[in-house]
Amino acid sequence: MAENRMMSLAALIKARDAGKADPGLMVALSRDAIARKDPDIKAFAHVADEPVIRTEGPLAGVAIGIKDIFDTFDQPTSYGSPAYAAHRPRTDAAIVDLARRRGSTIIGKTVTTEFAFLNPAQTVNPHNHAHTPGGSSSGSAAAVAAGMIPAATGTQTGGSVIRPASYCGIAGYKPSFRLLPVTGIKHFAPTLDTVGLFAAGVADVALLAALLTGRNLGTGPGDEAAEPAKIRVGLYRCALLEGADPDMQAALNRAADKASDAGFDVGEIGEPESMAMARDAHADIQNFEAGLVCGSDLALFGDQMSEILKATIERGQAITPDAYDAARKLAKRGRAATRALFNEVDILLTPSAPGSAPLGLESTGDPRFNKLWTLMGTPAVNIPGFRNASGLPLGIQAVARFGQDKALLSVAAALEQAFRD
Repeated sequence: MAENRMMSLAALIKARDAGKADPGLMVALSRDAIARKDPDIKAFAHVADEPVIRTEGPLAGVAIGIKDIFDTFDQPTSYGSPAYAAHRPRTDAAIVDLARRRGSTIIGKTVTTEFAFLNPAQTVNPHNHAHTPGGSSSGSAAAVAAGMIPAATGTQTGGSVIRPASYCGIAGYKPSFRLLPVTGIKHFAPTLDTVGLFAAGVADVALLAALLTGRNLGTGPGDEAAEPAKIRVGLYRCALLEGADPDMQAALNRAADKASDAGFDVGEIGEPESMAMARDAHADIQNFEAGLVCGSDLALFGDQMSEILKATIERGQAITPDAYDAARKLAKRGRAATRALFNEVDILLTPSAPGSAPLGLESTGDPRFNKLWTLMGTPAVNIPGFRNASGLPLGIQAVARFGQDKALLSVAAALEQAFRD
């Protein structure tokens, strides 16, 4: 079992602002950690030879890993595919440009699965190298968990932020749909593709989101803290829970007990049928859109694609427009039910994954507990804090109403502290 000392974004920025660490030193720490650790973890597809270190801006000195699904003008962008091995975009993705303008250093491109889909890449789980780090944001989650960088970007179409964060024992934040810009990513399913963020803990990822966007999303001193007694927390008792590992079910129950002990108003809430039907519709929506947006890739580069990616694009092209429209209608009904559900609770708690990271690198895991919330567009965050008997992380997913990202992060930060007490 590997031991990893993670870099806290909040601690680094505090040290910088106190004059105890300059941006050059902060970036040097990451460069040294990458050189020492990445040969074993394999989280980076490319590391910048001479990264630009900025001394101005709220993220000055913060080394950020960029998932290799985002365009970068100064570093290769392969989208996890041999078909794009020599690809060099002319411009940055919007989120990369925003990170640069805020002062961060683009330290490198983190490994992604092929087109951010299911075909596993070479990255290993920092907690145990025999286990998957999850996908498709495998490199981003592993690099943060291994203590190489304090922050990274990711994307989620099914469960590709929350699940790898859970497997790697860090905070992964999937914002409300389109809170972060998607321009300049390699799309797979445009109505689902969501940009997310990774950091060591919830307060760190909230700070990252706040400093990156300029939005009031922080959870530190001076920010309005959650008042537990006024927060209704609901354990989301969907049918999928029966298929979760016993360790994960036990972790969810412990999370509820600790939330109650911390003063939160905790209860249980069942899943409306329309939301279950919406989750089942996710695959048709995803695959139909993949058939459209990746059709040219299939035609031009099919001989360089994995069989699972080719088959998915072909399956999507076989879905009729009527079937796609029917799936979209189910999603719309599910969103209406989701809005009604959040009239009864403020925060939902569910597993972030069916269990801990699976053994082997042949699979990136199962997104069954994530894809509904991607489809609903609601904000979600993985709260680390639990482990199974083998020491592998088990994450708890917190979900809030669309647009309530600040409240979600504030409550999740308080819950993370309660889980660790």
